[in-house]
Amino acid sequence: MVITRFAPSPTGLLHVGNVRAALMNYLLAKKSNGVFILRIDDTDQERSKQEYIEAIKIDLEWLGLEWDRIEYQSSRLDLYDSASDKLRSIDLLYECFETPSELDLKRKKQLNMGKPPVYDRAAMALSNEEKSKLRSDRGDGHWRFKLERNRIEWNDGILKDLSIDAASVSDPVLIRADGQYLYTLASVVDDIEMGITDVVRGSDHVTNTATQIQMIKSLGGNIPNFSHHSLLTGPGGEALSKRLGTLALKDLRDAGIQPAALCSLMARLGSSQPVELRLTLDEIAKDFDLSIFGSAPTKFDEKDLYPLTHRYLQTLNLSDIQQNLASLGVPMNLAQSFWEITRENIDTLNDLSVWWDIFSKGAEPVIAEVDQEFVKKALSVLPTGPFDEFTWSKWTEEVKQLTGRKGKGLFMPLRLALTGRERGPDMAKILPLLQNIKAKKFQESE
Repeated sequence: MVITRFAPSPTGLLHVGNVRAALMNYLLAKKSNGVFILRIDDTDQERSKQEYIEAIKIDLEWLGLEWDRIEYQSSRLDLYDSASDKLRSIDLLYECFETPSELDLKRKKQLNMGKPPVYDRAAMALSNEEKSKLRSDRGDGHWRFKLERNRIEWNDGILKDLSIDAASVSDPVLIRADGQYLYTLASVVDDIEMGITDVVRGSDHVTNTATQIQMIKSLGGNIPNFSHHSLLTGPGGEALSKRLGTLALKDLRDAGIQPAALCSLMARLGSSQPVELRLTLDEIAKDFDLSIFGSAPTKFDEKDLYPLTHRYLQTLNLSDIQQNLASLGVPMNLAQSFWEITRENIDTLNDLSVWWDIFSKGAEPVIAEVDQEFVKKALSVLPTGPFDEFTWSKWTEEVKQLTGRKGKGLFMPLRLALTGRERGPDMAKILPLLQNIKAKKFQESE
């Protein structure tokens, strides 16, 4: 059985970069009727917030990524205790006492000598007496995993054959001086204990994967199938991290982006296949394939989400958006006609409020100075209503005879005067909803 996990840290809001990992792991499990675990990485009690845990749940539920079970790393500390004890017993976990500034100085010296900035394992040469004195002077040290300095190889689900020379990697810190377990240890222990079979994450984790493979072997676990997707950039190739503050899922949701649009884009972005709108996660999962993804940085532009959202909205019936219309105050007897008229002219459901304001309150007329007299004459022959589907054609024909105008010179000034917009639904369909047009509305704009 395929068992995957998504392990966010509740130290902030989820953003589009997180969505890729969450979605890919979900789709792998979904496609094979496997298990998808939401694992909250909350070992950092100082930075982890309950509000972010709740926000993560809301975001995943909005996307439709339902988890089969949820786990909290903060409640699994006894497992990490046992694992660290085992690693100590086989001399693969050792205590270090260097300060950050001392480590930085070592790295600079190594770089100046043309050597890789790898921790020199100086702490392993300390005697028990020296360690005791350092603890007395500096407090408890941090703990590093002793890597076997050989080549670590695996077949990556996206990047294919990968090989990392462990001699070029520093022994990873697993436990901080204050006793906090870091991601590397907690993740390895959980992956083993939960029977994780597949892990999909960003390519910035490739080196982590190499060290974790050695740790999994040391703890007697089964190594999952690792896959590393490309990192997202902005549309111009810039680092996406500089813009993540505006790409939180909450912001996209508030902007009216539909989850089907976001999932459809993320399920194909960076792959050899074109992005296609899929209405459900089942449809997306059906042809999801990690092998079609490449390693090159992938450009993400949130503007691409709006056409997909527009196309998704065209599939909705009145019953699907009845609540949205009700919240705007659209009467039941006008709801169907309002939706049919506006649906082709909105990018998101948020745009409905603009059109309802036009119909219910009237638009701010846009009348060029050259068209002032024309609009006034046109208004003088506007029927008093009620308007129907033929009113627009009858009225504009009469205005044409009265003023001699035709084509764009006839229709555009009237559209702008009635709706304040150059584009929109067919005016023949708009006019019946504009029951409250009065001469005063235009006279005030003169």
